Amino acid sequence: MRKSPWILFVFLLIGGLLGGILGEILQVISPQGTIQNIFSTHFSVGITQPLTLDLILVKLTLGFRLKINILSILGTCAGVYLYKHV
Repeated sequence: MRKSPWILFVFLLIGGLLGGILGEILQVISPQGTIQNIFSTHFSVGITQPLTLDLILVKLTLGFRLKINILSILGTCAGVYLYKHV
C-alpha cells in the first residue's frame, strides 16, 4: 500500500504539536533545576517582525514563527516512526 505525503505531514504536525505542548506543561510543573532547564530550552525560527501589506481596502499582516523544544523534536520523530509502522 502506498502512503500519501500528506499523511506524513499530518503525523509530523500532530507529533510536533503534542511534544511541544507536553514540553510546555513539563516546564511549568517541574521543580527548579536541571529538568526545568532542559524543558525550558527552545529556539525560535521565523519572521520576528510581521510583514504588513496595506492595500487601503484590506490590510494584511503576515508572520510565521516556530518554537522548537526537545520534546517537539521527539514528537516529530515519533510521528515518522508511527507513519512507517502503521
